[in-house]
Amino acid sequence: GQIHYSVVEESEVGTVVGNVARDLGLKVDELPGRRLRLGSKESLHHFAVHPDSGVLIVSQQLDRERLCGAAASCVLSVQVVTENPLQLFRLEVEILDLNDNSPSFPTTHRTLRVAESATVAARFPLESAQDPDVGTNAVGSYRLSPNSHFSLDVKQQQDGKLFPELVLERTLDREEQPELQLVLTAMDGGSPAHSGTLQITVLVLDINDNAPTFDRTTYKVQVLENMPVGALLIQLNASDPDEGSNGEMQYSFGVHTPDFVQRLFTLDPHSGEVRVSGTLDFEESPFYEIYVRAHDGGVPEMEGHCILQVEVKDTNDNAPEVLLTSLLNPVLEDIPPGTVVGLFNVRDRDSGANGDVSLEIFHDVPFAIRSLQNHFSLVTRESLDRETTSQYVVELVAQDGGSPTLTSTLTLLLNISDVNDNPPRFLQPSYDAFISENNPPGTLLCTVSASDPDDGDNSKLVYSIESIQVQGAPTSSFVDINPENGNLYAQRSFDFELLQVLSILVAVQDSGSPPLRANVTVYIFVLDQNDHSPIILHPASDSDIPAPQRVPLSAPPGYLVTKVTAVDADAGHNAWLSYQLLSQSTDPSLFHMSLYTGEVRTTRALQDTDVSVQQLIVQVMDNGDPPLSTTVTITVTLEEADLEESYKHRDFMASAKEKPDLTLYLIVALAAVSTVALATVTVLA
Repeated sequence: GQIHYSVVEESEVGTVVGNVARDLGLKVDELPGRRLRLGSKESLHHFAVHPDSGVLIVSQQLDRERLCGAAASCVLSVQVVTENPLQLFRLEVEILDLNDNSPSFPTTHRTLRVAESATVAARFPLESAQDPDVGTNAVGSYRLSPNSHFSLDVKQQQDGKLFPELVLERTLDREEQPELQLVLTAMDGGSPAHSGTLQITVLVLDINDNAPTFDRTTYKVQVLENMPVGALLIQLNASDPDEGSNGEMQYSFGVHTPDFVQRLFTLDPHSGEVRVSGTLDFEESPFYEIYVRAHDGGVPEMEGHCILQVEVKDTNDNAPEVLLTSLLNPVLEDIPPGTVVGLFNVRDRDSGANGDVSLEIFHDVPFAIRSLQNHFSLVTRESLDRETTSQYVVELVAQDGGSPTLTSTLTLLLNISDVNDNPPRFLQPSYDAFISENNPPGTLLCTVSASDPDDGDNSKLVYSIESIQVQGAPTSSFVDINPENGNLYAQRSFDFELLQVLSILVAVQDSGSPPLRANVTVYIFVLDQNDHSPIILHPASDSDIPAPQRVPLSAPPGYLVTKVTAVDADAGHNAWLSYQLLSQSTDPSLFHMSLYTGEVRTTRALQDTDVSVQQLIVQVMDNGDPPLSTTVTITVTLEEADLEESYKHRDFMASAKEKPDLTLYLIVALAAVSTVALATVTVLA
């Protein structure tokens, strides 16, 4: 390929640019015979080559700005000639920019006249600073001196050029401050950075307090690159509500409009007509931005500004258009595949192949395009499910047949409307609630919760209780449910001894049409409280006079005097009973009572000195919290009797034959405990 060198501008004379002989493949000992030299006067003007070493050097200081101006790239062509045989080589030497220039404004001082009636946010364009350097060494930023009225806004053109504008932040008052002194500083991006300043004097003027205003701040026009000279682009329109000379306007190019743009377009100062005055070339520039100023004839004159954006179109200069004829939106999720949901037309102002338009869907969505000439329909190609996707972005791309092709896009936001196709679902397969007996009515038992992925009324849930009979009464007499939040409340005070487990069927139904529902079972476990005192089965209760227990004086220690039997209608720990002999007994030391069996036995041999009639006060206590107790008094008589006769079988429950309810107590207590155990195992399984 071609040999390319680079050298920084302002390099000293004699700076080596590159070894031409080596890069051309020439040997040093061949150079005298080959007579290596530069082949053009332009090359000799900037560079020199050593004929013996083949080294290319700088022959005079290079000024990039003088050689290439503001061009982004500065490349000089160098010709090298050798003889024996005679050959011509072309080299490229790129002159690299050095930050050797400071930004400068066209003038060091600018007077800006601003009416005191200027509105906040009004803009005042300023001259841009110039910097012959390029790239990062060019003007990179602006800074405005601190003040109480203006801020600085810097706009950037498409070519990267910066345009500073003053923006009014606080209303001016000529009587308060007739003049402001500002300093605008332009800085380049070099290292170290250079800067230049512009002194701005803002004169606050009175009287002509209405500036011309354009009906738009930005005008946009498109022109073909072969637009003839003199053709009308647009007629700008500005208005000034003032009268006389204060309302008479003239149009002119703004200070930010480059000279080469002013050579391509003309602006009529009276009518505001903008016409083509030069040859427009799309390849040279597809876009122009023209800054237009309208000033009135007042004293001082006031001005308004607008931007005219000119887009130059190349050959196939019209993109196709997609016209929406009809659209079904939202779309029901249960419509079958193949259903038409939209109708479209396409239009392209071009002709021939440039006007042939195809329409396609850009992304993978469950829709397809069907075409008939320039008419298209949007149809579903598969089933929809709102719960999976509730909204689709359908991007329709129209493409013409030009070269290069032009396209346009129409984006549709299709919402999928809900159908009641999902029944409610409870969050749990079943619910367990635990409540202590003797609860107050209205106690919160638990909360059942269900969800429905549908939308709107289709997902609005209502809870209810299925009515069944429990112990001859409807479930509604036991529990109630809040239809909105699923809170389940007790309707009555529960009694563990009557009901240990209550099974409730709760239903939930959505508000769709037709409605869908689901059921769940709630198991309510009534927990026992210690609300029953022990009942003495033997000896007889207080309503009867217990028969005295006869003990022979010859009875040995450990002799079984009697056995106290009791039951408790409660369950679990609340039904665990313990027996003890109270100190109020006649002689507690003479007898011992078993803590858990209720057996009363003698602790020693009886003596004649012992009181013959003993009163034993026995307390039966359950294991509840707090514990409940019952006492019974047993009369024991000590008498002379045959020991063998006294050892005959004693049936301490004989009285139960005459009191059948005692047996019933035992059966009820055993059945209650068994029922709770069985129900708990069944539910938990």
